[in-house]
Amino acid sequence: MELRNAVLVDGVRSAFGRGARGKLVATRLDEAGATVLRALLERNPKVTDAMIEDVGLGNVSGEGEFLGLGAVVRLAGLPLEVCSFNSNRQCGSSMETIHRIATSIMVGAMDCGISLGIERMGRGLGGGPRVEQTRITKLNPRLLEMNEVQRSMAADHDQNFSVPFPDFILNAPPLTAMTQTAQNVVECYGLTREELDEYSAKSHQKAHAAYEAGIYKDEIVPLEVEEPVFNENGEWIEGEIGKAITFDRDECIRPTTTVEKLAALNPIPGVQSFGNQEVRITPGNSCPTNDGVSAALLMSEARALELGIEPLARIVGMGVGGVKPQVMGLGPIPATRRALAHAGITADEIDRVEFNEAFAAQVIPSLRDLGLAKEKVNVNGGSLGIGHPLGATGARLVLTVARELRRSGTRYGLATQCIGAGMGISTILERID
Repeated sequence: MELRNAVLVDGVRSAFGRGARGKLVATRLDEAGATVLRALLERNPKVTDAMIEDVGLGNVSGEGEFLGLGAVVRLAGLPLEVCSFNSNRQCGSSMETIHRIATSIMVGAMDCGISLGIERMGRGLGGGPRVEQTRITKLNPRLLEMNEVQRSMAADHDQNFSVPFPDFILNAPPLTAMTQTAQNVVECYGLTREELDEYSAKSHQKAHAAYEAGIYKDEIVPLEVEEPVFNENGEWIEGEIGKAITFDRDECIRPTTTVEKLAALNPIPGVQSFGNQEVRITPGNSCPTNDGVSAALLMSEARALELGIEPLARIVGMGVGGVKPQVMGLGPIPATRRALAHAGITADEIDRVEFNEAFAAQVIPSLRDLGLAKEKVNVNGGSLGIGHPLGATGARLVLTVARELRRSGTRYGLATQCIGAGMGISTILERID
């Protein structure tokens, strides 16, 4: 069977709100998702509602709102014939929906679909602070005793990385907080606090410069929302109605961030060093928590040409890959290698990269091992400033790198991210002339 080309026609997103006390706290994200979905279709009038065959929703927590079974699709007014599915591959959820829809297009099972990503990280729908998760107590206890199994696999696994993993990493709990995995990576690769903070400061500075240049204007759908009201403890007061505002700018970008300011921050509480080193993971070199929505419109290239549509880019490579859970942030390394093999190109042919900055600690070593030059990566800032609303991030990365390929006139772009529990996911795009 001859495979067809799948293309990214267009993509949009909301601005990303601060999770705890952000401007989207009082807004239902199922409604925001419907607004973003409708805006995507309205700016592509040649694509009618009836052409949409499937909508995939990437979401991790489902915090408060009911997002399953096509709720957003129905709120957006799409016909009953339009199907939908949910996907939870943790941080890679909406990139996973892009892969699933693109694959269906490639094999000829459908012509047109939409990938959505929606995430609420700040609160439950009923108000108040976010309830701490206790999922660790529900895990099969055997999963916490897997170090010996991992040790037996280490020789084959470790040859994929440029450094050997010390024994103390295998002695660390295999399922742990993401901040702890970042510290583990720091110790494996010998990263300094200074280089982490320097990378983070530059991310904020680049994102601010991009906003000032209007680079994100066409990417973001302004939302008319009710500004949330908080009490003296910082808790949202659900019954109080705030003023109506237009929300159209990512909230976590700090234009005045400097290496010196980041150096003054204390390490994140609870993170420890299993190698008896300094803890170097701080709120400043870690991504924030966010609320947000993203959407991507995909189609067969033949159908797009038939309709007279000029797509942003062609999807030419996809890949996922697994790593030790203790060094979760290195997941983009095997995932990108698989995506490159699928695309039939090499790393030095990649012109632009959107690398999800869950932590500066995982971006720096991943770039080294993949042989990707820093000047090609997140040229308009990354998730350290823009934000990382889990399930919404993957589609954001794909649409951002596609737009940057067109803006720069370059050919190949990579979108990649690490995933909780030790995975990575990557997408390679080719600009269409």
